[in-house]
Amino acid sequence: MRVSGDDYSILNSNHHLQEIIMKTSTLTIAILLAAASQSTMAAELDLKVTNLTKGIHFTPLLITAHNSEDTLFEVATEASTALQTMAEGGNIAELVAQATAAGSDMAANPAEGLLAPAASTTATLSTTDGNEYLSLTAMMLPTNDGFVGLNSWKIPTEAGTYTINLNAYDAGTEQNNELVVEGSGAPGTPGIPAAPGGDAGTGGTGVLSGDTNTSIHIHPGSLGDDDLEAGNSDLSNTVHRWLNPVAQLTVTVK
Repeated sequence: MRVSGDDYSILNSNHHLQEIIMKTSTLTIAILLAAASQSTMAAELDLKVTNLTKGIHFTPLLITAHNSEDTLFEVATEASTALQTMAEGGNIAELVAQATAAGSDMAANPAEGLLAPAASTTATLSTTDGNEYLSLTAMMLPTNDGFVGLNSWKIPTEAGTYTINLNAYDAGTEQNNELVVEGSGAPGTPGIPAAPGGDAGTGGTGVLSGDTNTSIHIHPGSLGDDDLEAGNSDLSNTVHRWLNPVAQLTVTVK
Protein backbone atom coordinates (compact mmCIF):
# COMPACT_ATOMS: atom_id res chain seq x y z
CA MET A 1 0.00 0.00 0.00
CA ARG A 2 1.37 3.36 -0.93
CA VAL A 3 1.27 6.15 1.68
CA SER A 4 1.31 9.71 0.43
CA GLY A 5 3.04 12.61 2.12
CA ASP A 6 -0.27 13.89 3.38
CA ASP A 7 -0.93 10.49 4.93
CA TYR A 8 2.46 10.63 6.69
CA SER A 9 1.53 14.04 8.06
CA ILE A 10 -1.75 12.71 9.39
CA LEU A 11 -0.05 9.68 10.95
CA ASN A 12 2.59 11.85 12.59
CA SER A 13 -0.08 14.21 13.91
CA ASN A 14 -2.08 11.33 15.35
CA HIS A 15 1.04 9.87 16.96
CA HIS A 16 1.91 13.24 18.44
CA LEU A 17 -1.65 13.62 19.75
CA GLN A 18 -1.51 10.19 21.40
CA GLU A 19 1.76 11.12 23.09
CA ILE A 20 0.19 14.31 24.44
CA ILE A 21 -2.84 12.38 25.73
CA MET A 22 -0.63 9.76 27.38
CA LYS A 23 1.57 12.39 29.02
CA THR A 24 -1.47 14.35 30.19
CA SER A 25 -3.08 11.20 31.61
CA THR A 26 0.15 10.27 33.39
CA LEU A 27 0.44 13.78 34.84
CA THR A 28 -3.22 13.73 35.95
CA ILE A 29 -2.77 10.38 37.67
CA ALA A 30 0.39 11.63 39.39
CA ILE A 31 -1.43 14.73 40.65
CA LEU A 32 -4.35 12.66 41.93
CA LEU A 33 -2.03 10.22 43.67
CA ALA A 34 -0.09 13.09 45.25
CA ALA A 35 -3.32 14.70 46.46
CA ALA A 36 -4.56 11.42 47.89
CA SER A 37 -1.23 10.85 49.59
CA GLN A 38 -1.25 14.36 51.04
CA SER A 39 -4.79 13.96 52.41
CA THR A 40 -3.82 10.87 54.41
CA MET A 41 -0.20 11.68 55.24
CA ALA A 42 1.19 11.59 58.75
CA ALA A 43 1.50 14.84 60.68
CA GLU A 44 3.47 16.26 63.60
CA LEU A 45 1.25 18.29 65.92
CA ASP A 46 1.88 20.58 68.88
CA LEU A 47 -1.25 20.86 71.00
CA LYS A 48 -2.30 23.31 73.72
CA VAL A 49 -5.55 23.02 75.68
CA THR A 50 -6.75 25.96 77.80
CA ASN A 51 -9.58 25.77 80.33
CA LEU A 52 -11.65 28.94 79.76
CA THR A 53 -13.95 28.54 82.77
CA LYS A 54 -13.58 30.24 86.15
CA GLY A 55 -14.74 27.39 88.37
CA ILE A 56 -14.76 24.11 86.43
CA HIS A 57 -11.98 21.52 86.46
CA PHE A 58 -11.34 19.08 83.62
CA THR A 59 -10.53 15.46 84.49
CA PRO A 60 -7.70 13.74 82.57
CA LEU A 61 -7.89 14.74 78.92
CA LEU A 62 -7.83 12.33 76.01
CA ILE A 63 -6.84 13.62 72.57
CA THR A 64 -6.89 11.21 69.64
CA ALA A 65 -6.01 11.33 65.96
CA HIS A 66 -8.13 8.77 64.15
CA ASN A 67 -9.74 7.78 60.88
CA SER A 68 -13.21 8.86 59.77
CA GLU A 69 -14.98 6.03 61.61
CA ASP A 70 -13.34 5.63 65.02
CA THR A 71 -14.65 8.70 66.85
CA LEU A 72 -14.73 9.21 70.61
CA PHE A 73 -18.33 10.40 70.51
CA GLU A 74 -20.99 11.60 68.11
CA VAL A 75 -23.61 14.26 68.82
CA ALA A 76 -27.28 13.18 68.65
CA THR A 77 -26.44 9.53 69.37
CA GLU A 78 -26.54 7.57 72.62
CA ALA A 79 -23.28 7.59 74.55
CA SER A 80 -21.20 4.43 74.51
CA THR A 81 -20.39 2.77 77.82
CA ALA A 82 -16.83 4.05 77.48
CA LEU A 83 -18.03 7.62 76.92
CA GLN A 84 -20.51 7.35 79.81
CA THR A 85 -17.74 6.11 82.12
CA MET A 86 -15.67 9.16 81.26
CA ALA A 87 -18.55 11.66 81.41
CA GLU A 88 -19.87 10.51 84.80
CA GLY A 89 -16.63 9.64 86.58
CA GLY A 90 -13.70 11.04 84.60
CA ASN A 91 -12.23 7.60 83.84
CA ILE A 92 -10.74 7.53 80.33
CA ALA A 93 -9.35 3.96 80.51
CA GLU A 94 -12.11 2.44 78.37
CA LEU A 95 -11.83 5.19 75.76
CA VAL A 96 -8.05 4.68 75.65
CA ALA A 97 -8.56 0.95 75.11
CA GLN A 98 -11.10 1.65 72.38
CA ALA A 99 -8.77 4.11 70.62
CA THR A 100 -5.82 1.71 70.91
CA ALA A 101 -7.81 -1.12 69.34
CA ALA A 102 -8.79 1.17 66.48
CA GLY A 103 -5.18 2.11 65.75
CA SER A 104 -5.65 5.74 66.76
CA ASP A 105 -2.77 7.95 67.85
CA MET A 106 -3.31 9.64 71.19
CA ALA A 107 -2.16 11.94 73.95
CA ALA A 108 -3.67 10.69 77.20
CA ASN A 109 -3.70 12.77 80.39
CA PRO A 110 -1.23 15.45 79.24
CA ALA A 111 -1.95 17.57 82.35
CA GLU A 112 -1.12 14.56 84.56
CA GLY A 113 -4.36 14.98 86.48
CA LEU A 114 -6.95 17.74 86.65
CA LEU A 115 -6.77 20.83 84.46
CA ALA A 116 -7.77 23.74 86.71
CA PRO A 117 -9.81 26.78 85.66
CA ALA A 118 -7.82 29.19 83.46
CA ALA A 119 -4.92 26.69 83.27
CA SER A 120 -3.34 25.22 80.14
CA THR A 121 -1.56 22.02 79.24
CA THR A 122 0.47 21.01 76.19
CA ALA A 123 1.19 17.81 74.28
CA THR A 124 2.80 16.63 71.07
CA LEU A 125 1.15 14.11 68.81
CA SER A 126 2.59 12.22 65.84
CA THR A 127 -0.13 10.86 63.59
CA THR A 128 0.08 7.89 61.26
CA ASP A 129 -1.25 7.63 57.72
CA GLY A 130 -5.03 7.66 57.63
CA ASN A 131 -5.50 9.21 61.08
CA GLU A 132 -6.51 12.59 59.75
CA TYR A 133 -9.19 13.61 62.28
CA LEU A 134 -8.70 15.02 65.78
CA SER A 135 -11.00 14.47 68.76
CA LEU A 136 -10.81 15.42 72.44
CA THR A 137 -12.75 14.72 75.60
CA ALA A 138 -12.64 15.18 79.38
CA MET A 139 -15.25 15.26 82.13
CA MET A 140 -16.13 18.63 83.63
CA LEU A 141 -16.24 18.82 87.44
CA PRO A 142 -18.52 19.53 89.14
CA THR A 143 -21.18 18.25 86.72
CA ASN A 144 -23.23 15.07 86.59
CA ASP A 145 -22.27 13.95 83.09
CA GLY A 146 -20.90 17.03 81.37
CA PHE A 147 -17.74 16.93 79.28
CA VAL A 148 -15.65 19.18 77.08
CA GLY A 149 -15.45 17.75 73.59
CA LEU A 150 -14.14 17.99 70.06
CA ASN A 151 -15.49 15.57 67.49
CA SER A 152 -13.57 14.69 64.32
CA TRP A 153 -11.88 17.97 63.42
CA LYS A 154 -10.08 17.51 60.09
CA ILE A 155 -6.35 18.01 60.58
CA PRO A 156 -5.10 20.53 57.99
CA THR A 157 -2.40 19.39 55.58
CA GLU A 158 -0.93 22.89 55.44
CA ALA A 159 1.58 23.83 58.13
CA GLY A 160 0.41 26.55 60.50
CA THR A 161 -1.31 27.29 63.81
CA TYR A 162 -5.05 26.75 64.16
CA THR A 163 -7.37 27.64 67.05
CA ILE A 164 -10.57 25.76 67.87
CA ASN A 165 -13.11 26.74 70.54
CA LEU A 166 -14.57 23.76 72.39
CA ASN A 167 -18.07 23.41 73.80
CA ALA A 168 -19.46 21.56 76.79
CA TYR A 169 -21.59 18.51 76.03
CA ASP A 170 -24.06 16.50 78.07
CA ALA A 171 -23.69 12.73 77.70
CA GLY A 172 -27.43 12.27 78.26
CA THR A 173 -26.81 9.40 80.66
CA GLU A 174 -27.67 11.05 83.99
CA GLN A 175 -30.08 13.69 85.23
CA ASN A 176 -28.40 16.97 86.12
CA ASN A 177 -29.48 17.04 89.77
CA GLU A 178 -26.37 19.09 90.74
CA LEU A 179 -25.80 17.15 93.96
CA VAL A 180 -22.29 16.28 95.10
CA VAL A 181 -22.49 12.67 96.29
CA GLU A 182 -19.50 10.90 97.78
CA GLY A 183 -18.97 7.54 96.10
CA SER A 184 -20.80 8.46 92.90
CA GLY A 185 -19.15 8.58 89.51
CA ALA A 186 -19.70 5.01 88.38
CA PRO A 187 -22.14 4.57 85.49
CA GLY A 188 -25.67 4.42 86.83
CA THR A 189 -24.78 5.92 90.24
CA PRO A 190 -26.40 9.38 90.35
CA GLY A 191 -24.49 12.35 91.68
CA ILE A 192 -21.45 14.51 91.09
CA PRO A 193 -18.37 12.61 92.33
CA ALA A 194 -16.35 15.65 93.41
CA ALA A 195 -16.03 19.43 93.41
CA PRO A 196 -12.24 19.87 93.19
CA GLY A 197 -12.25 23.58 93.97
CA GLY A 198 -13.72 23.00 97.41
CA ASP A 199 -16.32 25.67 96.69
CA ALA A 200 -19.47 23.53 96.45
CA GLY A 201 -22.14 23.25 99.11
CA THR A 202 -23.99 20.38 100.76
CA GLY A 203 -27.55 19.60 101.72
CA GLY A 204 -29.20 20.39 98.41
CA THR A 205 -32.48 18.70 97.57
CA GLY A 206 -31.68 18.33 93.90
CA VAL A 207 -32.41 20.35 90.80
CA LEU A 208 -35.42 19.22 88.81
CA SER A 209 -34.00 19.45 85.32
CA GLY A 210 -36.33 19.72 82.37
CA ASP A 211 -33.66 18.25 80.10
CA THR A 212 -34.92 14.81 79.06
CA ASN A 213 -32.57 14.36 76.10
CA THR A 214 -30.85 10.98 76.43
CA SER A 215 -28.54 11.51 73.47
CA ILE A 216 -25.26 13.44 73.47
CA HIS A 217 -26.06 17.14 73.12
CA ILE A 218 -24.83 20.61 73.99
CA HIS A 219 -24.92 20.94 77.78
CA PRO A 220 -27.63 23.34 79.01
CA GLY A 221 -25.31 24.53 81.80
CA SER A 222 -25.45 24.31 85.57
CA LEU A 223 -27.95 26.46 87.47
CA GLY A 224 -26.54 26.46 90.99
CA ASP A 225 -27.89 28.69 93.75
CA ASP A 226 -26.57 30.97 96.50
CA ASP A 227 -27.28 28.61 99.42
CA LEU A 228 -24.31 26.35 100.11
CA GLU A 229 -25.96 24.65 103.11
CA ALA A 230 -29.35 23.82 101.62
CA GLY A 231 -31.24 24.98 98.54
CA ASN A 232 -31.81 22.88 95.46
CA SER A 233 -28.26 22.68 94.15
CA ASP A 234 -24.90 21.99 95.79
CA LEU A 235 -23.29 24.17 93.14
CA SER A 236 -22.65 27.90 93.31
CA ASN A 237 -24.51 30.10 90.86
CA THR A 238 -21.49 32.41 90.66
CA VAL A 239 -18.60 29.92 90.54
CA HIS A 240 -19.90 26.89 88.68
CA ARG A 241 -21.85 28.47 85.84
CA TRP A 242 -20.31 28.77 82.39
CA LEU A 243 -20.97 29.84 78.86
CA ASN A 244 -19.66 28.07 75.77
CA PRO A 245 -16.92 27.81 74.72
CA VAL A 246 -15.44 26.23 77.84
CA ALA A 247 -12.00 25.48 76.38
CA GLN A 248 -9.69 26.40 73.56
CA LEU A 249 -7.48 24.04 71.59
CA THR A 250 -4.48 25.39 69.69
CA VAL A 251 -3.06 23.05 67.05
CA THR A 252 0.27 23.72 65.38
CA VAL A 253 0.82 21.58 62.29
CA LYS A 254 4.54 21.32 61.56
